[in-house]
Amino acid sequence: MTIKTRIGILALQGDFEKHRQVIAKIGCEPVFVRTKAELDSVAGLIVPGGESTTLTNLMKKHGLWDEIIAFGREKPIFGTCAGLIVLAKKVLSNHVETLGLIDVTVARNAYGRQVDSFIDDLQLNLNGHPANLEGVFIRAPKIVSLGERVLPLAWHKEDVVMAESGNIMVATFHPELTDDVRVHEYFLRKVTP
Repeated sequence: MTIKTRIGILALQGDFEKHRQVIAKIGCEPVFVRTKAELDSVAGLIVPGGESTTLTNLMKKHGLWDEIIAFGREKPIFGTCAGLIVLAKKVLSNHVETLGLIDVTVARNAYGRQVDSFIDDLQLNLNGHPANLEGVFIRAPKIVSLGERVLPLAWHKEDVVMAESGNIMVATFHPELTDDVRVHEYFLRKVTP
């Protein structure tokens, strides 16, 4: 019997169920993470979209704030939308406290309100292989700047919408809301190199 790689999905708030479905689809064992013990049991972690201020408050309330920082120094984390915001080093014009695990500066809700949400084509470049990808943007943040060790992975027009630095990966869009699993598969390669 093959032991499946356990991928955690922070399940405090946001659309963690869709990530669970994708993780199962690509052959891994999804684990909802709400406690330190659950976090300690996984090889990688996804921080889903949701509301960044609420997510920050809940991580602290559940005793996971410092634990996730320590986890991210050793193991892969992938943050989407609000997950990107809480992983970022800096958030413009906002007092959201962040984990500071990736050297990016972001602007919250930069594409507008909920009614301004949209789906559009992205240019993806994973491991030197250019491709197109459908991106779902829901009250999405915008990556305003990248630190020198941050590698862009996807673009919407001129904007970088996905990036990585070491074991940390972030996206402004929601890859879990399409049937395309390439982004999650790419993250899995960080977990099982």
